[in-house]
Amino acid sequence: MVGQTFSRNVISLNLEGNRMRAIGDSRPQPIPVGRMGQLAWCSYDWANSAFPTVIVTFVFAAYFAKGVATDEITGTSQLSFAISLSMLATALLSPLLGAVADHAGRRKPWIAAFTLLMITATALLWFALPKATDVFWILVCFALANFAFETATVFYNAMLPAIASPSTIGRLSGWGWGLGYLGGLACLITALVLLIRPDPPFFGLDAALAEPVRATALLVSGWMALFALPFFLLTPDRPGSGLSVAEAMRRGFATLRGTVTQLRRFRQIALFLLAHMIYADGLNTLFSVGGIYAAVTFGMNFEELLLFGIALNVTAGAGAFAFGWVDDAIGPKHTILIALAAIGVLGAATLVVDTKLLFWAFALPMGIFLGPAQSASRSLMARIAPPEVTTEMFGLYALSGKATAFIGPAIFGWVTALSGSQRIGLATILTFLALGAALLWPVQVKR
Repeated sequence: MVGQTFSRNVISLNLEGNRMRAIGDSRPQPIPVGRMGQLAWCSYDWANSAFPTVIVTFVFAAYFAKGVATDEITGTSQLSFAISLSMLATALLSPLLGAVADHAGRRKPWIAAFTLLMITATALLWFALPKATDVFWILVCFALANFAFETATVFYNAMLPAIASPSTIGRLSGWGWGLGYLGGLACLITALVLLIRPDPPFFGLDAALAEPVRATALLVSGWMALFALPFFLLTPDRPGSGLSVAEAMRRGFATLRGTVTQLRRFRQIALFLLAHMIYADGLNTLFSVGGIYAAVTFGMNFEELLLFGIALNVTAGAGAFAFGWVDDAIGPKHTILIALAAIGVLGAATLVVDTKLLFWAFALPMGIFLGPAQSASRSLMARIAPPEVTTEMFGLYALSGKATAFIGPAIFGWVTALSGSQRIGLATILTFLALGAALLWPVQVKR
C-alpha cells in the first residue's frame, strides 16, 4: 500500500490577491504503509465508538436523566445543551486546529492529546452519584469528553488519505466505520452482561448507589485506552515539519484566513460541504428521534428498543464493510447518492406501515445504507481535500456536520407539534436527504 506524507522542506505560504502560492517542495511524497498499519488505523474506530454508543446514546445519558437530574425532562434538556455546546466548540475550533496541524506536520500527537482528555473526562463520570447537587460538574465532564471525542475524530479522519492509496480509500473508510459500529456494539453488550443486568451485581458493586451503571464510564475509558493502542503503536504518521509551535500557529491562522476568504478556489469542496451539512442534518435527526418514533408510534418498550438498536448497529456495520468496495469501484459520490436514495425509500415505508413487524422489516434494511452514507462522505472528503490543507478541510467537514445539527430535530419537533403526528414530523427528514442529494449531484470528485 502507498500512503502520502509531506516533505520536511520548509514551506513559505504567501497570500497574494485571490491566490495562495506555496514556495518550496510541498508536494506529498509517498511512503509505504502496510496492511497492519491500516488495520491499526481502523482499530481506533472500534475503540472510540464505545463512547457515543454507551455514554451518549444508550446507558449513561439515560442514567443521568432518570437518576441524577431533578426530573427526566430537565435532565434531557441539560444533556442536549451540553452536547450542543461541545459540538459547537468542535465546529468552531477544529478548522483552526486542523490548519495548525497541517503546518506542524504530525496528526497523532493531537489525537493522543484529545483521546487522553476524553478518557480522563469519561472516567470521572464514575463519581456521578444519583443526586441533583452533582449535576453541574457531571455536565462539564460529559461535555469535555464529547468535545474531545469529536475533535480527535477530525485529526483521525485527516490521516485517511495518507495511509491509503486512491484506489483503496473507500474500502479503508468503510472498514473503519464498520468496525466502529461493531466496537460500540461489543462494548454495549459487555456493559449489559457484566455490569447492568447481573442481580446481584458483579464485582461487589452497590446497586443502591447506581454503581453498576456508573461503572460503564470506567469500562468505556478502559476500552478506549486498550483498543486505541494498536493505532498509536502501528499506524505511521507523517513526519513533523520542524516548525515551532508559535510558527505553526501563525501559519495556521494565515492559511485558514486565506481558505475562508478564497472559498471560490475550492468550489467543489464548498458545494460538497453544503450538501453534507444538509443530508447529515437529516441523518443526525433520524438517529436522534428514531428511537422516540419507534417507542411512541409502535409501542416498543426499553428492551425492544435496545434489541432494535443492536440489530440496527449490526446491519449498519455490515453495510459500511460491504460498500467500501462499492465506494472504490464507482466512487464515493455515487455511493452516497445510492445510500441516500435507499434510506429515503425505506424511511418513507416506515412512515406508512402500521405494524411493529413491518416496521422492523423496513427499518433494519435501512441500516445497511446508514453506514455507507457516512463512511463514503469521509472518503469523498479525503479524495478532494488539497494535500497541504487536509486536516483543515476535515475541520471544515466537521463544521458542516455539526454547525446546523439543531435544525433537523427542531423542525421535527415543530412539525410534530403542529400536525399532532410523529409520522408527519419524521417525514421532514426526507426533505433534508433529497435536498442534500440534489446539491451533491453536480460535485466533481477531483483532487
